[in-house]
Amino acid sequence: MTVHLPLPQKVQPQALCVMVLGTSSNAGKSWVATALCAWYRAQGYRVAPFKAQNMSNNARVVATLDGQWGEIGTAQYLQALAAGITPDVRMNPLLLKPEADMRSQVVLLGQVNEALGQMPWRDRRAHVWPEIAQALDSLRAEYEVVVIEGAGSPAEINLYDSDVVNMRVARHAQAHCLLVADIDRGGAFAHLYGTWALLPPEDRGLIKGFVLNKFRGDASLLAPAPQKLQERTGVPVVACIPMQHQHGLPEEDGVFAAQATAKGHVHTTVAIVAYPRMSNHDEFEPLLHQPGVRVLWARTPQQVQEADWVILPGSKSTAADLAWMRHQGVDAAVAAHAAQGKRVLGICGGLQMLGEALIDLHEVDGNAAGLGLLPLATLFAPEKTVRRVSVQMPVLRMPWQVLSGVGMQVYEIHHGQTQLRADMQDTRMPQASEPVPGLVWQCAQGHVLGTYWHGMLENTTVLQALFGGQTHDLQQVFTAMADGVGAWFSTQV
Repeated sequence: MTVHLPLPQKVQPQALCVMVLGTSSNAGKSWVATALCAWYRAQGYRVAPFKAQNMSNNARVVATLDGQWGEIGTAQYLQALAAGITPDVRMNPLLLKPEADMRSQVVLLGQVNEALGQMPWRDRRAHVWPEIAQALDSLRAEYEVVVIEGAGSPAEINLYDSDVVNMRVARHAQAHCLLVADIDRGGAFAHLYGTWALLPPEDRGLIKGFVLNKFRGDASLLAPAPQKLQERTGVPVVACIPMQHQHGLPEEDGVFAAQATAKGHVHTTVAIVAYPRMSNHDEFEPLLHQPGVRVLWARTPQQVQEADWVILPGSKSTAADLAWMRHQGVDAAVAAHAAQGKRVLGICGGLQMLGEALIDLHEVDGNAAGLGLLPLATLFAPEKTVRRVSVQMPVLRMPWQVLSGVGMQVYEIHHGQTQLRADMQDTRMPQASEPVPGLVWQCAQGHVLGTYWHGMLENTTVLQALFGGQTHDLQQVFTAMADGVGAWFSTQV
């Protein structure tokens, strides 16, 4: 069986680069790139992921080049795990974290760069390209294959001159490029042809294969379109990937199904409040796979009222998202939920909202009154806390006592520094491990819990204790993806 993917030569000074481009956002670039990382790993190659610039509020904490902690996009973090390697900041050297419609926090090689954040978009290219190229070249020197992910579309002609993530990267690496289209949207062949046609001739020559993603139905009905497309472009359709309804990886861009998700007989409904600047929602992916757990991405009071649990996730703009909750009436629904003795869990920005006050003296996030469900106040600092830690849960009261003493790996990403009110200091929850004190708080009645620790619901022990559920094994997901690549790329469509 011949797989229509390039393989590295036995002797080559730098890694083979395979690049996944898309005709649009949400075409499936991240998923295909992750599958290719898993496939090359399964073939025995040393493979690493790379994405020059990512725009996402889903981030993970990884090692920086000087041994500190920094941030990269979750997609590249998962791609590194699929490749069987330790993620580091070179794999996503530039991360843009949207804070408002016209403003993003700029993270370069894992660290917030205020100067770049204040610079006009098109002026950044000269400042970031040397760092991007160096990061890519260092990966190419260490690995046999680098799987590169593009962003949006490579044929956005309004952005072409300032490009640092698509064809400039492809030319620098002389990458073997695959162009992916979402056929479920309709118009896939026009999308592929139009994208190819808008590229300059030297860039067209780097497109080696077209990929149809998210296909449903009988593939034989595609004929004669693939052949006609190849006649016009010289580029073959090398794969037709079936729709993956539950592939086991989080959606990078926060595109959620309108309906609830559930497996089997429902015993618990969890409403995750999906405010506009929600961050790190990827950490809830394992929850979506728990039998009997129904997950609602809640945007209305009615959806909160349906739930047994409410989770307030992280936020890139806590004060603004809290204002959105009040405008929607979701704040009152959460308060009513808590008053009924039902569980409320706040993580990072969600923890800050559960307190009594958000205090911003440095114009980091904004000032606001909190929901008042925990006796806490948060002061926003210019410096950002970014770290991975091994922790143990403190001794907790009902109904969270099943988590007491559970050890886990977690991560933190926050500007806020949160403390109990001065008159409540004697009720502070004890911590079972240092050096991360004071990061779990429980209300007097017990049912409201808040923490800065991301990743708790990715821990098998926590999931089983809270929901009696099953392990969400990422390595099994990666194995299935690698097997799929071998099938989907084995025959030209």
